[in-house]
Amino acid sequence: MLTQMAAGRVFDFSHAVGRGALSGMGFRLAVALAVGNGDTIYAANRGWEQVTNVPWNKTQLGTRIGKLTVGPVPGDEEVVGDFSKPGDAPGELIWPAGLALDSQENVYVTDEWLNRVSVFDKDGTFLRHWGKAGSGTGEFNGPSGLAIDAEDMLFITDSRNHRIQRYTPDGTCLTTWGGFGSAPGQFHAPWGLAVDHDGYVYVADHKNHRVQKFTADGAFVMQFGSYGTGKGQLNRPAAVAVDPDGDVYVCDWANHRVQVFGSDGTFVMSLLGDAQELSKWAKMTLAASPDSMRRRREVRTLEQEWRMAFPTAVVFDPKYDRLIISDTQRNRLQIYNKLKSYTTAARTI
Repeated sequence: MLTQMAAGRVFDFSHAVGRGALSGMGFRLAVALAVGNGDTIYAANRGWEQVTNVPWNKTQLGTRIGKLTVGPVPGDEEVVGDFSKPGDAPGELIWPAGLALDSQENVYVTDEWLNRVSVFDKDGTFLRHWGKAGSGTGEFNGPSGLAIDAEDMLFITDSRNHRIQRYTPDGTCLTTWGGFGSAPGQFHAPWGLAVDHDGYVYVADHKNHRVQKFTADGAFVMQFGSYGTGKGQLNRPAAVAVDPDGDVYVCDWANHRVQVFGSDGTFVMSLLGDAQELSKWAKMTLAASPDSMRRRREVRTLEQEWRMAFPTAVVFDPKYDRLIISDTQRNRLQIYNKLKSYTTAARTI
């Protein structure tokens, strides 16, 4: 295993999961993740938009919610199934952007193009949708990130309205905060968000290159991050997650990495991607194509392949103390275990 340690934290790279696929055994631009019961992972696949049919059409490829199980060891992953499909009818999706689960494992999905939230049960049966385009209370202009708190209240980043909205599960808007700008409490195209165990809300303020923290009612608490490529700097952060220890994980989208911060916003380390071994499903693909395998052996170095490319989603799985990252452009997950103790490390950042 490849190990990184800093400031008392230790992460072991575990393995990669996935390959490029339009259905079933793989992903097509997975932009959101959620952890369910029984080792279940849900993935919102944005799909492949055909350039000749901008901005969308009902023949776009791979748009769906994927459901799989991912056990604690490499190779212990299986497809459960897919649900939803491209389109604008009830239960269909065009630009899925955020995904979260309530206490009953119902699946909520924001649709950035349709300006609505669609709700499915854990087996993928469509239940309802709500929302409409606009800038008024309870309306959306590009809803993206989605998080659900312990009381099943929904927090949604209304990205092009530059605000956060809080909802009941049936779509009643309770609170709205934000507005366009760069001052504390303002946003510029916010994207992902997360709610921690104490009910605080963390927002990836995408074009302000920072993360902001709020109370559940929208009171500003703190911010961290600034534009750049250095340690602790961000370039269009896309997603955020918080673990039970209070550590914060940020998908530093345009810097192709995930950064780890302490609960006070102090930089801890960067995870760049360490997928030196192909995933189980990728190996199956290569095994079926001897020519591809032969060409792969001719490549001088595969280091670029190990690294992340535009990571867009990150979740922490407390059952196994592991970090699951959607390496979106490479259509796979990269998984790191957070260790409680260590004796040696292969690599330090």
